[in-house]
Amino acid sequence: MEAIPSNPSTFDLEGYISNYSGHAKIARLKFIAERVGPPLDLEALRMAADELKSGENTMAYSEIMEQIGGRLGQTYTLDQEWIDKVDREATKRAEKLDNELSTYKTNLIKESIRMGHNDLGDYYYGRGDLQSALKCYIRTRDYCTTSKHIISMCLNVIRVGIETNNFVQVANYVLKAEQTPELQDPGVLALLRCAAGLANLENKKYKLAARKLVEVQVELANSSSHIISAQDVAIYGGLCALASFDRAELKSKVIDNSVFHNFLEVVPEVRELIQDFHSSRYASCLSYLDALRPTLLLDIHLYDHVDRLYAQIRKNALIQYTTPFISVRMLTMAEAFKTTVQLLEKELASLIMEDMIQARIDSHNKILYARHADQRNTTFQKCLSTGEAYVRETTSMLLRASLLKNDMVQRPK
Repeated sequence: MEAIPSNPSTFDLEGYISNYSGHAKIARLKFIAERVGPPLDLEALRMAADELKSGENTMAYSEIMEQIGGRLGQTYTLDQEWIDKVDREATKRAEKLDNELSTYKTNLIKESIRMGHNDLGDYYYGRGDLQSALKCYIRTRDYCTTSKHIISMCLNVIRVGIETNNFVQVANYVLKAEQTPELQDPGVLALLRCAAGLANLENKKYKLAARKLVEVQVELANSSSHIISAQDVAIYGGLCALASFDRAELKSKVIDNSVFHNFLEVVPEVRELIQDFHSSRYASCLSYLDALRPTLLLDIHLYDHVDRLYAQIRKNALIQYTTPFISVRMLTMAEAFKTTVQLLEKELASLIMEDMIQARIDSHNKILYARHADQRNTTFQKCLSTGEAYVRETTSMLLRASLLKNDMVQRPK
């Protein structure tokens, strides 16, 4: 496992987690607690316990308290009295919602039935029963009478889909919501693009993820803390763009994108590493990436993609470095990429074998020579083939004209 900071001085947990709310906040705190050592893990568990105490998910609360195991003193021991009280109230509420829904179904009022299923879904969601919540939200589909209702249903299913890692479902309902007439709310559009970006990220479709995330509007900030933050948009979108965009696309869709620039301002390190990459300052770019790695490994959505993204970014940087030159001294290149000549030679050989770099390596002198096409010979060969094609077509035309002139034409009997 990668080295992950366990000292609060190296990771601002409070500042990081303040960007989230609800289930997203709890899920990220639990994830961090599982991947770091003391004292940061206890701090994450304490925050999760405080957050859960303000809700109704008693099962998750019990699990967190079990993980704490009395290590935070008497203040953070299992509050069985609170659990019993919340469970009793929740049971009464569930019975009330069920009875109301039965009444609505008897009266056959579509809007009331939709609201009844929605309220029951919200109840199960608050209790942490995501599968039951999903069933209730999907059942509202048959009772939606306006575009607003359909969009609301899609957003609920997308939210549960992200929490249950069902990103196929997320992608399907994003598409359904985008095809809904009267979809004009900028906040909803931004949230849908974020959900699509997350789905593509999880499916390792980094270019598609980048394209969705760099199109996110600033209206996202007020409506997405239960799923994603502005920092996430900058980090996910920036890294995916570096890993998959070519130089021109990076310039037009990221660096010159005034809207996405607002997100990059929230995470200056990502903004600077993108600028360094585009300006060919690879040593500085790699330093920023190394500094970001421990924090990225604590991200619930990104941790599993860090190595793959970093490897692709490095490949793109190597390709970009070698493209303008006829020959490159590998010693100079190794210094730029903070590596040894031997390791660099292996990386370059791999890129040549994958046909990503058109070059050959002088292993003795440690020089990379580009294989540039012989433009003079290529032009000459093209002229010859064009001339031969012209002669062939002209001969065919003359032959057809001669046949017609001498009436040598086969006619049907």
